[in-house]
Amino acid sequence: MTVAIDYPVPFYSYRRRFTCEVAFGEIALGGYQPIRVESMTNTHTMDTTATVEQCRRLHEAGCEIIRLTVPTEKDAENLKNIRNQLRSDGITTPLVADIHFSPKAAMKAVEFVENIRINPGNYAAGAKFSSDDYTGAEYEAELEKVRQEFTPLVLKARELGVSMRIGTNHGSLSDRVVSRFGNSPEGMVEAALEFARICEEVNYYDLLFSMKSSNVKVMIHAYRLLVARADAELRYAYPLHLGVTEAGDGDEGRIKSAMGIGALLEDGLGDTIRVSLTEDPVSEVPVGFAIVRKYNEFHQVKGDRAHLPVKQVVEHGRPVAGHGTLPFDPYSYSRRPSCRVPAGWASIGSDAMPRVETSARTSIADLDGLRSEILGRLAPDLPDDSIRSEYVSVGAGSAEDLGALETLLDSLGGLRDRVVVSTADTSLFPMLLPIASRVRLDIVEGEMLGAGFIDQLHDRGAAMEFSFVHENSSVTVPAEVLCHFASKLARKGLSRVFLSVVSRQALFAVRKLAIELKKSGLDCPVVVRYRSSEGSRAEMLIESAIQAGTLFCDGIGDLIAFETDLVAGDEVSMAFNILQAARVRMSKTEFISCPGCGRTYFELEKTTALIKQRVSHLKGLKIGIMGCIVNGPGEMADADFGYVGSGRGRVSLYVGRECVEENMPEAEALDRLIDLIRQNGKWKEPA
Repeated sequence: MTVAIDYPVPFYSYRRRFTCEVAFGEIALGGYQPIRVESMTNTHTMDTTATVEQCRRLHEAGCEIIRLTVPTEKDAENLKNIRNQLRSDGITTPLVADIHFSPKAAMKAVEFVENIRINPGNYAAGAKFSSDDYTGAEYEAELEKVRQEFTPLVLKARELGVSMRIGTNHGSLSDRVVSRFGNSPEGMVEAALEFARICEEVNYYDLLFSMKSSNVKVMIHAYRLLVARADAELRYAYPLHLGVTEAGDGDEGRIKSAMGIGALLEDGLGDTIRVSLTEDPVSEVPVGFAIVRKYNEFHQVKGDRAHLPVKQVVEHGRPVAGHGTLPFDPYSYSRRPSCRVPAGWASIGSDAMPRVETSARTSIADLDGLRSEILGRLAPDLPDDSIRSEYVSVGAGSAEDLGALETLLDSLGGLRDRVVVSTADTSLFPMLLPIASRVRLDIVEGEMLGAGFIDQLHDRGAAMEFSFVHENSSVTVPAEVLCHFASKLARKGLSRVFLSVVSRQALFAVRKLAIELKKSGLDCPVVVRYRSSEGSRAEMLIESAIQAGTLFCDGIGDLIAFETDLVAGDEVSMAFNILQAARVRMSKTEFISCPGCGRTYFELEKTTALIKQRVSHLKGLKIGIMGCIVNGPGEMADADFGYVGSGRGRVSLYVGRECVEENMPEAEALDRLIDLIRQNGKWKEPA
């Protein structure tokens, strides 16, 4: 059960959480500093030449902070050579040592870097994934051992002026923490706070936090809970490093990363980010800058760093957003309650799966062309579970379009129930209700509806959607107008009603709509609409993941609708990827694949591509592909099967958390993985 605590950030407007500044060599993060973009090398840290070359490429791509894995003391010693070569080449980008397990490696690495990352789940920890229960005394005794191992590192970092990231991973919590809190956001937060308390005990405050998971919703909930807990318990408001771990590659990896990172940036949280892709690390950098660009435009660096506050004590007692003012619990997921509305061929709302809608761009004046486009989007010849548009919206401008519209719908036969007719003409809207199974009215901001408009409406089998096109007014206006409509319709006995907002601030406007519906006791389904004709494909991918995807992570949304200048296939793919990343609708195989690092001893990108080629037809299956054991079993607690590097040319295979094939030859591992999928009844032959 999530702890009952208010969430101390605004939810209906953007305001960045002000944190203390933490030094990273020649730069800093937090405070008024821009949100920084990081990446991590995937070379072996003992390979000085390869690592320096990759650092150089990251530097040239604009990467502001570079992390290197440090699994052993020898790797830690070699950081000196890497650092010296980079500095002699004029590359002053701050370096971070990534530590798991080894206090000895940490004590050496801290001498050669600007920041050291510690994973509280496995630093100085014992056995992993045991079934042991800890008594109160045993829990405290284990924590005391951690204090004794960790404090010397803290003191050395303080002496050297090196900052520290306490980086919790959902997949690698200690057995001690799991025994008390479970493998949960609460456990992630408590693990980090235990280490932060030790730091504050010895007056060390150059800290930042991260709460990473391959599950976007878990990641969002953990960061939110951390902020609420940390701001109540710790001396300072420490910066946050944001990231979705094991996000994967391609569009899927970018959408998962943008959704998780962007959801928190919209909350005003985050001071530095890393996009984790199973690709060349250099590919992560432009994606990161694309995600943070608009937030950095709000907060430019102001003046010389010497005039900025170095530390800010948390403002205890400041106003916070109570649970009563939110449309959902910020720390756990539950879908917003709504009624179930028949809408043509399917039902929308309640426990029905979220559907996908796109908009036809061909004019109704070109009847043959429009019919062809609709059939292309609906793809009726494909199998029922194929990824394709499930509804198509067409526009009607005036009464003169009615005849052509009826001809079009009649020509589609049984597919007519998948067509949504939209209009901005209030006089035309009632005429469309007897013709189509779903009709949408776009309420253009600033335009008055005719007197008696609602009195003309009737329920003749059509589901009605009212969509407020929001541009300049406060985000409260769409919510007030739509709730007013819905209340009057409900009093008239009309219940087949959807609501939506089209806005550049869709996230805030729809959240406001959801809370106003809650206050009014209305349970209309909400359509999440993303409409844009600006920007590149990559920009639309990122912005739609943030504005639409965050709402589904919050439990708000019963249908996703895209209207862009992109080709139909791109729109449909993005919409389904958003629903899958939010874990509200699984439409294909999900690959939880890590970006690789110096612990990886096989070609991660190539191996991931081969696995995808063999098993990507298994819809809804989750497969973890991990370069090493550090986060493997834990993150794969969320996966059905796992493929984990265990050494040079060796792989271990998992079913859930259980290792069923240990340290087998890499050449045999993929075929054996498929055998395991068969044995567990999850295999289907490709079509």
